[in-house]
Amino acid sequence: MTTDEDDSAGRDEAGQIAHKARRKQRAERAQSESPWFGLGLFGLVGWAVAVPTVAGIALGLWLDGRIASDTSWTLVCLFAGVALGCLNAWFWVQRESRGD
Repeated sequence: MTTDEDDSAGRDEAGQIAHKARRKQRAERAQSESPWFGLGLFGLVGWAVAVPTVAGIALGLWLDGRIASDTSWTLVCLFAGVALGCLNAWFWVQRESRGD
């Protein structure tokens, strides 16, 4: 083999290796996006909203028992908990979609 043939064979091998590496990376990315991954993310989002909502309700009931006022602290804290939970879920989804 001449030097030119050695260079072209080396480039062909490098191209094949690069192609296989790209194919492997695509397969690894596709593997993480299975239905189980989606179901897990769905559950995570649900808990991210449910926990602050229930905590808000509990805080509101406690405040209503302690403070006598015309304001329903249960409703105020319920809405605050839902808002906080939705914001929390949005951050989780953004982070997961970036692949961090």
